[in-house]
Amino acid sequence: MPETPEKKLPLIQLLPNMLTIAAICAGLSAIRFSVHGDFPLAVKLILAACVLDGLDGRLARILRSDSKMGAELDSLADFLNFGVAPPLVVYFWALQDMRNAGWLAVMVFAVCCVMRLARFNVSSKSEEGKGSGDFFEGVPSPAGALLVMLPLFLAFALPEMPRLPSALIALYMIGIGLLLISHIYTWSFKSVRISRENVTVFLVAFAAVAVALLVYFWIALMMLCLAYGAIVFWCALTKPASKLR
Repeated sequence: MPETPEKKLPLIQLLPNMLTIAAICAGLSAIRFSVHGDFPLAVKLILAACVLDGLDGRLARILRSDSKMGAELDSLADFLNFGVAPPLVVYFWALQDMRNAGWLAVMVFAVCCVMRLARFNVSSKSEEGKGSGDFFEGVPSPAGALLVMLPLFLAFALPEMPRLPSALIALYMIGIGLLLISHIYTWSFKSVRISRENVTVFLVAFAAVAVALLVYFWIALMMLCLAYGAIVFWCALTKPASKLR
């Protein structure tokens, strides 16, 4: 029988998985730099992982290179970048003196994150083809990763202010972890639509946020986390009736 030609993939088809691998490298590097006390760089690497996480899936759909392996790889990367790296950064920054209690907070957050991701994966598969909802069930893992680092953002934004007690930071970490697996409604930004007449206003606002992140990095991160926390609180009070994810 004639030999079948070897199947070859264009390099561009592997780009989404390459972005996911890059996000994993960023998350692992964040842990390394936090061990050595370089917390600003560790935070920036986690933010880079968040950006890459937002790009890889969309790029895979655009290139029509979705695959089961890519989906599993993305989920594993999410656990590392959002469930492991952020609490470890906070642990090495403020919780090492607490020993077992601080590590317990890290474990609770990590377990909550992996359960959140597992629940999301199951619900996504069961609702396949039905369209995406306007709200998530519980806080998404990327948002939880940023929220759990809020005490660190606060300390760097306001260095003259005394650092929060370690016990309070540990309890805060556990609370954010519980929000990940909660049944409260949280807004899905993927469903946001901007009317044509408001596009200019939105782009100007986006530029203002980008400049704030460049010039007032820690203050901007702190304000973004507080704003998102206010949105979560508002959603929990109003309980919007919408399909969840």
